Amino acid sequence: MTTIHAWAATEKGGPLQRFDFDSGPLGEEEVAIRVEHCGICHSDLAMIDSEWFPSTYPVVPGHEVIGVITEVGARVKGRQVGQRVGIGWHTGSCMHCGFCLGGEQHLCGQRQPTIIGRHGGFADRLHAHWAWAVPIPDNLDPAAAGPLMCGGGTVFLPFVLHSIKPTDRVGVVGIGGLGHLAVKFARAWGCEVTAFTSSPSKREEALALGAHKTLSSVDTSELKAAAGSLDFLQVTVGASLNWDALIGTLAAKGRFHLVGVVTDKLQLKSGGLLSWQRSVSASPTPPPTTLARMLEFAARHQILPQVERFPMSRVNEALDHLRANKARYRIVLDAETDGAAAS
Repeated sequence: MTTIHAWAATEKGGPLQRFDFDSGPLGEEEVAIRVEHCGICHSDLAMIDSEWFPSTYPVVPGHEVIGVITEVGARVKGRQVGQRVGIGWHTGSCMHCGFCLGGEQHLCGQRQPTIIGRHGGFADRLHAHWAWAVPIPDNLDPAAAGPLMCGGGTVFLPFVLHSIKPTDRVGVVGIGGLGHLAVKFARAWGCEVTAFTSSPSKREEALALGAHKTLSSVDTSELKAAAGSLDFLQVTVGASLNWDALIGTLAAKGRFHLVGVVTDKLQLKSGGLLSWQRSVSASPTPPPTTLARMLEFAARHQILPQVERFPMSRVNEALDHLRANKARYRIVLDAETDGAAAS
């Protein structure tokens, strides 16, 4: 058994405090990981704030972990002590259902989210099933790679699911933590990329990230002028927008795909879908095989998130920075060895 030193919210919306807990014995198919870096995602805030459902406290957030394996269970395969790996939204699944055996572990009915029902990566150590501990390519900067394990995988999976072609015209709605990575991946994929943003100040940023053109996500006249111009539209935002106007930018057989968590009901008219045989779909974070494929693609093209870094002891300052929507575009916490208390 090992005492893990972590940072936890003890009440809804409360500041994170030092929290030590006993990890219990390492499972036979688990690896122990010494955390080096951990990204902060809006999903972490959702768990701290009980935004999606009532959280069970204490909550130790953190599901964009980069670290080094320090111990392996007796039945671990393909992982070894000293190997650098990443952990995303899940740390385990049953490994025997149809989805797991078919390589879709992220759809397993017994999948284990990293920060729901267990403690996450705002800590010095973490346990996970070996299959979900994905090796980090040597030529990918580990200090910035954490957000790829959730945000990167989330925006990459639709390209694989829907066989997006390099000749496709792809739109990305929202230039934030997810969207800025979606633009980078779409550009490297070979697509013509249009970035949609409600913020005029982000237009130049979107072009610098790799977009070929930009459009307002809220100006109906701009959206109308772009009617029928796209093959695929990836929505990375959580806010409600004029979905019918956005769907109208799709060509015949175009696809409107959600990866952002929109908490309000989607209000859609069927006419724009039926008339042009358009589709609406969504996807979560990916299985380990797709995470590995994403990391290989990111290493090949040197795709990394734009990050701001904080020491783990300043975790509350980092969370406030994210709450204020000031992050450009992801935040990474760097582990410390001096045991400093959270500020």
